[in-house]
Amino acid sequence: MESLNAMWRGRVSRQAVVWPALVLASWAVATAPASAAGNYPNRPIRFVVPVAAGSGVDIVARLLQPYLEKSLGQPVIVENRSGASLIIGADAAAKAAPDGHTLLIVTSTFTVNVATQTKLPFEVERDFEPITTLVKNPLLLATNAKLPARTLTEFVALAKAKPAKFNYATPGTGSVPHLLIEMLSARAGIKMQHVPYRGGGPASVSVAAGETQLALLSPAALQPHIQSGKVRSLATGDLARDPEFRDLPTIAESGFPDFEATQWLGLLTTGRTPKAIVQRLNVAFNRALNEISGLLSISETSGTSRCGDSGASSSWHST
Repeated sequence: MESLNAMWRGRVSRQAVVWPALVLASWAVATAPASAAGNYPNRPIRFVVPVAAGSGVDIVARLLQPYLEKSLGQPVIVENRSGASLIIGADAAAKAAPDGHTLLIVTSTFTVNVATQTKLPFEVERDFEPITTLVKNPLLLATNAKLPARTLTEFVALAKAKPAKFNYATPGTGSVPHLLIEMLSARAGIKMQHVPYRGGGPASVSVAAGETQLALLSPAALQPHIQSGKVRSLATGDLARDPEFRDLPTIAESGFPDFEATQWLGLLTTGRTPKAIVQRLNVAFNRALNEISGLLSISETSGTSRCGDSGASSSWHST
C-alpha cells in the first residue's frame, strides 16, 4: 500500500482506484500552540463544493453548514465550483490564502485524479492540508425505470442484446463511478457509451429523464428520483447488504464476486495553513458530524455512513 507521500507525488499505478491512507500530520497538529490560531476565524468562511448543487456531496456540505457556523462563529458560504472531475473547485481552494478561511470537500475522485491526470494545476501534497474524513458510504447502481430490467442480471442481458446502445452517466470523466462502471462493463462483457456530467446531481437527472440508462452514484443523488418512480435501483455497492436498502442485493451477489463500489468524502483546506487552525477545524467538523450523523442515515442522504475521525489518526479510504 502506497504511503501518503507516494500517492500525493503521483507514484501510483494508473489503474489505482484506492487512496489507502491520507494521514494528518498528527504530531504537528497535536503539538501546535493554541495561540497560533490567533483570532481565527475573523471573516466569513468559503466552503468550496467542486460538484454541482443537488449532488450527494453538496447535500452533505449544506447539512454541515449551520453547525459549522455555530461552532466557528462566522458565516459559512457554500460555493459550488463544478467541472473537470473536481479539478476546477480544487484549484480555487489551492490558490486561496493559507489561513483556514477556504475549505474544500472532496470525494474519492480527488485521489484518482493524481493517478490518472498527467497534468494538474496544483500539487496535492504542497497545496492542500487534510482536516478530516467526513463519511464513507456505498454507491447505488440504478437505471431508468422505463427499462424492463429489475435486477443487474437483467440489465446486463439487455445491454448485451443492444451493444453500445445504452449510455451511462457519471459525475465526470475519470471519476470513481466512471472507472467502476468501466470495470463492471468489462467483467460483464457489455459495451456502453459514457456521458460525463458536472457532478452527481446532473448525472442522476439524466437517468431520470431517460437520457442515460445507468448510473452509479450516491443514494443522496438518486433517492429523490427513486421515490418519484423515475429511477429504479438495481444493486448497492457495499460487499454486505446496506441496512438502509435491506431488500436490495449487492453488486457482488448479483454475479460479480468481490466487486465493491464505495465512496468517501474528505475535508481539506489550503496548504501551509497553520496547524493550530487545522486542529480547530478538525474539532469543529467532528462536532458537526456528531450533530448530523442521524440525518445522514435517516434522511437517506448517504446510505450507511461512517463519520469523522480525530486529527491523530485520519485515514481516508476510497473505492
